[in-house]
Amino acid sequence: MKFNTKSVVGPMQRLVATAQNGLEVIRFGGLVHDIESSPYEIVERKRMYRLRHYFPDDTSVDRPVVVLVPPIMVTAEIWDVNGRDGAVGILQRAGIDCWVVDFGSPAVEEGGWDRDLADHVLAVSSAIDTVHELTGRGVHLMGYSQGGLFAYQTAAYRFGKGVESIVTFGSPVDAVAGMPFGLPHGLASDMADFLSDHVLNRLPITDSMVRLGFQALDPVKTAKARLDFLRQLHDREALLPRERQRRFLEAEGWLGYPGPALTDLLQQFVKHNRMMLGGFVIRDQVISLAEIRCPILAFVGEVDDIGQPAAVRGIRRAAPHAEVYEASLVAGHFGLVSGSTATRQTWPLVREWVNWLSGRGELPEEIEPMNDHVARKRPSSAFTRAVHAIGSLAEAGAGLGKAVEGVAGQTLRGTVELTGEAARALPRLTRLGMIQPHTRISLGRLLAEQARRSPNQDLFLFEDRVHTQAAVNQRIDNVVRGLISVGVRPATRVGVVMETRPSALAAIAALSRLGAVAVLLAPGSELPKAVELTGTKLLIADPENLRAAAATGTRVLVLGGGESRELDIPAGCDVTDLEQIDPAQVTLPAWYRPNPGLARELAFILVTGTGHRFDVKHVTNHRWALSAFGTASAADLGRRDTVYCLAPLHHSSGLLVSLGGAVAGGSRIALARSLDPAQFAAEVHRYGVTVVTYTWTMLRDILDADTFPNGLPHPIRLFIGSGMPAGLWRRTEERFEPARVLEFYASIEGDVVLANVLGAKIGSKGRPVPGTARVELIAYDPTTDEILVEDSGFARRCADNEVGLLIGTTTDTVDLSAGGLRGVFAPGDAWMPTENLFRRDSDGDYWLMDRRDTVIHTPRGPVFTQPIVDILNDITAVDMEVAYGLQAGDRCLAVAAVSIRDGFRLDSKDVTEAVRALAPDQRPDLVYVVDDIPRSSTFRPSTRAVQAAGGPVPGDRTWWYNRELESYEVLTPDLAQRLSL
Repeated sequence: MKFNTKSVVGPMQRLVATAQNGLEVIRFGGLVHDIESSPYEIVERKRMYRLRHYFPDDTSVDRPVVVLVPPIMVTAEIWDVNGRDGAVGILQRAGIDCWVVDFGSPAVEEGGWDRDLADHVLAVSSAIDTVHELTGRGVHLMGYSQGGLFAYQTAAYRFGKGVESIVTFGSPVDAVAGMPFGLPHGLASDMADFLSDHVLNRLPITDSMVRLGFQALDPVKTAKARLDFLRQLHDREALLPRERQRRFLEAEGWLGYPGPALTDLLQQFVKHNRMMLGGFVIRDQVISLAEIRCPILAFVGEVDDIGQPAAVRGIRRAAPHAEVYEASLVAGHFGLVSGSTATRQTWPLVREWVNWLSGRGELPEEIEPMNDHVARKRPSSAFTRAVHAIGSLAEAGAGLGKAVEGVAGQTLRGTVELTGEAARALPRLTRLGMIQPHTRISLGRLLAEQARRSPNQDLFLFEDRVHTQAAVNQRIDNVVRGLISVGVRPATRVGVVMETRPSALAAIAALSRLGAVAVLLAPGSELPKAVELTGTKLLIADPENLRAAAATGTRVLVLGGGESRELDIPAGCDVTDLEQIDPAQVTLPAWYRPNPGLARELAFILVTGTGHRFDVKHVTNHRWALSAFGTASAADLGRRDTVYCLAPLHHSSGLLVSLGGAVAGGSRIALARSLDPAQFAAEVHRYGVTVVTYTWTMLRDILDADTFPNGLPHPIRLFIGSGMPAGLWRRTEERFEPARVLEFYASIEGDVVLANVLGAKIGSKGRPVPGTARVELIAYDPTTDEILVEDSGFARRCADNEVGLLIGTTTDTVDLSAGGLRGVFAPGDAWMPTENLFRRDSDGDYWLMDRRDTVIHTPRGPVFTQPIVDILNDITAVDMEVAYGLQAGDRCLAVAAVSIRDGFRLDSKDVTEAVRALAPDQRPDLVYVVDDIPRSSTFRPSTRAVQAAGGPVPGDRTWWYNRELESYEVLTPDLAQRLSL
């Protein structure tokens, strides 16, 4: 029998080699290899970063310049892991000048564990300035993973200054579209809150924790890599080419994550999705990726579980003004920038991208414009992922978990997000239902609660600056001290005549905190008359309205504009500058208790109208809370939202809907000084506006300015307000698709709040908001102004589609002496009538028909103006319209005036066709065209101004309704004379 020496020697050699290599790994952490790092020098050292210049001895001129940015948790060596075949090696050989931002390790840098995201963005911006100063060239800014997010944010923060292009690798922008490993966004959002509040403020995220966390994210891949390494430990030559990369992933490449930076990431990126929507905060400056206008190339890993393809492609919508390209590779997150795929595909494509932009080559066909709607040449991402996953899992002997991950993830996402909406609404409705007359509830109190709960959370934005809850709360307290020092006490009626600005919000909130009554007056209104009607004792004005306020003869307090401004104080006027009062020097009196307001107590007085048509509305704390919590619930407002307040604060929509809803929902408030379409377009993106509030025809100006072309991406999900006519409603939803309109109706002195939550019936006011008053529609005779009763003497409820008076149940906080009703349906019951007439359709939705005092009393019966207005506004050519009663001899005619949109023409046949939707007796007798319809300060078309300008005259711009032919015809002079016009 022969002895085979090879069968013994071979295994022995493998065993010896394995032992030798294993000992080397144990002693040195890996195999000793000859892959050298690329040469670099440190050009700049600052607290937050070091700036590396690779291949500093290369003196070639006229080279494109790139600045490479790593993520926080990965070392700057990520750009040189493969040495000559890594990023800086390949790019340098292509004649590209390479610079790298090195953030260093927070464990060794001074103050490293206290860094936030803004520190990193400002560091990158500073590095760009240095590179530009040294090279004289703009830079191609490139970032991997979170480093790519820093690249986007820095370019937006700088408004593109000095940035030639942006290249990112696996950098997710849209958190909602794809969280790592398919985690439902709703669940991730809840986890973000928990981690921010209970973990990150106590526990530092060290480099070992980061490494273990990333390995735990894909345990199969980690185990497979280690098993492969052990299996080949005997074959040194096979392991050496990948040894540096292995050591990088296993130990050397990871850095700790500062708690403040991770908190910012979780809150701004994960929870609020502000990379996508805008409104990302860098220090106190708010930014949006919509500011980016340079070319963008995003590398997409089709099997990247961390930078999910859908999330990476979010940059296409987040940066609508930029040319966005993509390169899609079959690679995972790390494989995009390191390894064989990166060497063969990524960095050659980056090289060609830079050369193309520098005019030194053509754009490779692998780089294509990013467009979600274009079919791709390669198989779908899902198919590629499935094939890749099956292959990998087959090697590791696992398959079930990944197979069900997608289905389970989608199911869980839907469940979590649906229940999240209910979870937000339930506490609000519960609190609303618990309010009793003696309950302490007010605007000042809610702001104080939020400041205690989340002092560092953003509260409002104004002129590109962000103000936190704590800062605003301190400002309110300072104003309270100033008011106390000049003698303001609880229940004092103090007029506020200010433009929309932070100081106006502070003044209103300070009066609430003090327990005084804020009388909200529109700038430019008839102030002396309003002051007299409301019993106002003194006025708070900003510098712009100082002279008008002083002209009333009332004592004036000036707030806003800073301490150093020049005040134009009229001679002989009693004016006090609150900005000159030092709050620290004011001693609070013994009677002062912050936020003493009870639900039943008067909180605000709203004044609308002019002259003899002044309308004074009294708003209790309960009424304000009712609208605030009702709005927050109906609109599902939350901390992820930024509410853009177009409506002025002195208007009920601004006070009750915008400010109230945002405060009750914990949302950010963006204040607009005025309605400027260009500013609106810019701030919507910069602030990340998700909800816009409006009044009446306000949005008409924005649509006409065409600052939002059809199809332009935007973050808006909802418009909320009241009074929008039907045609403008349709135009708004078409232009801002997929955003929708949430139309409210609210009685000021009662508790009735209706909302068209679904938005399916354009023009409807919807149904009662849960937690608000129960409503009924009772039979009413507009001619006699009387409620119609049954034989029992109780009011008769209206049938479906019958016009009646809307009434609502009252609470003990409502003063019935102000027009309330008792014994409506039962002895002793209490109801408050509104001033409006409605009809209720068979589905239970309410439609506004008219105010009680504007019904047109014609010989054929009452004609209601609101349906006429809605029908005419739905004509494409019509801009605005009003309807009113015109006395002609001994009878009253129903008349409508319309103005025409620029570039359109209105014919009588258009009017004839439109009014067919109205019952014949409800069609206007005359329709005429006017050059312009003036609007009030709240953008409501002014019927009185149209009437004052003169009525209809014969000619081809006035049509009369021929009831026999059921059509509108030109009004001739003879017919006008017969009609007594």
